[in-house]
Amino acid sequence: MALRLIGIDPDTDKDHCPTVWVDEEKGEFVIQGWKADERLEEEVRAAGPLPDYEAVVRIPVRMVDILKEACDVADARVQGTDR
Repeated sequence: MALRLIGIDPDTDKDHCPTVWVDEEKGEFVIQGWKADERLEEEVRAAGPLPDYEAVVRIPVRMVDILKEACDVADARVQGTDR
């Protein structure tokens, strides 16, 4: 796996914080975030099934620029250019 670190939530400590990577081999986003509580999981299930092999995580809106960068990196991979 070729994980490319995109960014860590700037407002949390560097050991326990939401983080975004791009898996450049698989062309996928890898996101570490806070586990959803039961209430949020139930809201998600109301919109559709939540299989046992999937999880709901939360990341703060303040990470929007990090998510945009991850999208740009992934898009460049698909387009055949490197950022």
